[in-house]
Amino acid sequence: MSKKDTENHGILERLNAGEVVVGDGGYVMQLERRGYVKAGHWTPESAVEHPEAVRQLHREFLRAGADVIQTFTFYSSEDKLEMSGNVTNITGTQINEAACDLAREVANEGGVLVAGGVSQTPCYLKSHSETDVKAIFKKQMDNFLKKDIDFLIVEFFEHVEEAVWAVEVMKTSGKPVGATLCISPEGDMHGVPPGECAVRLAKAGADIVGINCHLDPLTCVRTVKLMKEGLEQAGLKAHLMVQPLGFHTPECNHTGYVNLPEFPFALETRAMTRWDMQKYAREAYNAGIRYIGGCCGFEPYHIRAIAEELAAERGFLPPASEKHGLWGAALEMHTKPWVRARARREYWENLLPASGRPKCPSMATPAAE
Repeated sequence: MSKKDTENHGILERLNAGEVVVGDGGYVMQLERRGYVKAGHWTPESAVEHPEAVRQLHREFLRAGADVIQTFTFYSSEDKLEMSGNVTNITGTQINEAACDLAREVANEGGVLVAGGVSQTPCYLKSHSETDVKAIFKKQMDNFLKKDIDFLIVEFFEHVEEAVWAVEVMKTSGKPVGATLCISPEGDMHGVPPGECAVRLAKAGADIVGINCHLDPLTCVRTVKLMKEGLEQAGLKAHLMVQPLGFHTPECNHTGYVNLPEFPFALETRAMTRWDMQKYAREAYNAGIRYIGGCCGFEPYHIRAIAEELAAERGFLPPASEKHGLWGAALEMHTKPWVRARARREYWENLLPASGRPKCPSMATPAAE
């Protein structure tokens, strides 16, 4: 199947047909590194202040093979913006609508889908008021519906209760809804196991369930497997989705990478290679996951690696693969014979990359949970 054949299919039509859907990558960390986002608060006012930066990153993910462009609306709720103290002249509505316009503009360039994303709110931890939290989600949803996005994603939730509330609101839109939690195999912050989390999300109406952010790809795949088991035991059906970190986090702990001493300004030491991503893509596919993308740390070349690994299943390669070929094939033209010898799959699959940091430990001691 070519990409053109899928242009008029919605997210559920694609997943129901067993197609692989490649998500896009991370935005807040990538744009923070480029100087457009405030670290720590990670709010997306750059959709209004620097639309050219957001547009360019969208385009790079599209070129890398993404089938979905997410709106850059992470943490774009009024309570989070107020707490951040850096967007006093820009409203959540302005950000959400601008982000939708940017995502749609780029998505139309490649015939892909637009997903509007909502995330956890400070209001939940402060008040635990279902009424107040749902009102925040509805306001964002109304912004998305005004711009007619294709489907909705409830993502980056540490408490399944709040994610369920978000799903319940998003389902009133009539649009397909995906829901991903940023939890470990141990469960959410209240200890609710992944399988039970998946069941609650599916019963709330989520069409797609899974995991995003906080931990490395293979850990996230393991958590999605537990969610899959929970759904099967409950006799429920939902498509599976995974959009993990682009960093190695072997010191797996309940709250993830925020506890690492390298967070957030030295995570480059943990960056995953494109070959790590190809392994991740295959592991996710073999686990039955069909919506496969990335979150913080996922650069466009990581998304390209997913698209290349799953090229046979998708039936095409992305435009970003035209320059270098698969598995380093373009290295065959290198002037150095030892570099030419690396133009093969076996070399890169078996490589154990060095860090170049002789005195650094292979793992860190995470901060107290």
